[in-house]
Amino acid sequence: MNKRVVIIPGDGIGPEIFAATLKVLSFMNLPINFVKVEGGKKVWEKFGKPLLKEDLEIIRGCDALLKGPIETPVGSGTYESVNVTLRKELDLYANVRPFKSVFELALIPNVDMVIVRENTEGMYSGLEYRLAEDVAIGIRVITKRKSERILRVAFEYALKRERRKVTIVHKGNILKETCGLFIETARKMAQNYPSVKYEEMHVDSAAYKIVNSPQDLDVVVTTNLFGDILSDEAAGVTGGLGIAASANVGEKHAMFEAVHGTAPDIAGKGIANPTGLLRASAMMLEYFGLKNEAEKLNIAIIEALKNKEARTPDVGGLGNTETFVKEILKNL
Repeated sequence: MNKRVVIIPGDGIGPEIFAATLKVLSFMNLPINFVKVEGGKKVWEKFGKPLLKEDLEIIRGCDALLKGPIETPVGSGTYESVNVTLRKELDLYANVRPFKSVFELALIPNVDMVIVRENTEGMYSGLEYRLAEDVAIGIRVITKRKSERILRVAFEYALKRERRKVTIVHKGNILKETCGLFIETARKMAQNYPSVKYEEMHVDSAAYKIVNSPQDLDVVVTTNLFGDILSDEAAGVTGGLGIAASANVGEKHAMFEAVHGTAPDIAGKGIANPTGLLRASAMMLEYFGLKNEAEKLNIAIIEALKNKEARTPDVGGLGNTETFVKEILKNL
């Protein structure tokens, strides 16, 4: 039976990289039917909200969501991040981002790590208040239940993929209660996985290690804000934000997306890099059990990135979106 996948092209370069991605996926003749909905700044300007309730229900009824970058305005009086909304509404509690050094593009070779980030609480719980004109506060929420389930994802990921180690990243020496609860839960969880090596690391030490000796890291699991920041750092050393992808997974729903932003400065110029969304698509194929197809797509993308004439300018190439897609299709 065909899978139904909702697509949200998004803002900025989103529609361009989506057109490129769908061209590749269509070429692969996959058992997938795509359903398009709109979300983002244009929807907000027209309807006063960035994602309509009826579109959210369509997303709930499909097998997965493939999403482009969506602009999130800065400051009060604007809308909440669509990503945050979708993660909460669909309970997409696990953000999984693999990082592997890409030929020629990586600052550090031989990196092969995965960051597993809790997606629904922490500093992104949405509990921010303006107490006075010159005083604002935010509340960090860490619960045992949500810590347990994200830790279980990390350990299961390591176990099933024969990974050697899980590193718990925290700041327990300062955030004694919130990180303290996360660490306590992690230590108990680790006892259920004796074959997986367990270690703990302060977030500042982890940030340093990613730019100094990331080869020592394997599966990293952490809370929301820390994971958000460390993920971009890991992307930077393995090839750049333009080629990074992520999966947002819950018990019933899953969303796959590129890590990068909307890049409005290059929108419409035909040079946007679709690698992140294509690699997210490969993660989606693996999620559907189409492992051979996912592997073929990943290999075709990596081989295309080796061709300087074909790849896009953001990764040091001389080509554009069209030449890069043609190279991927040739490899496929």
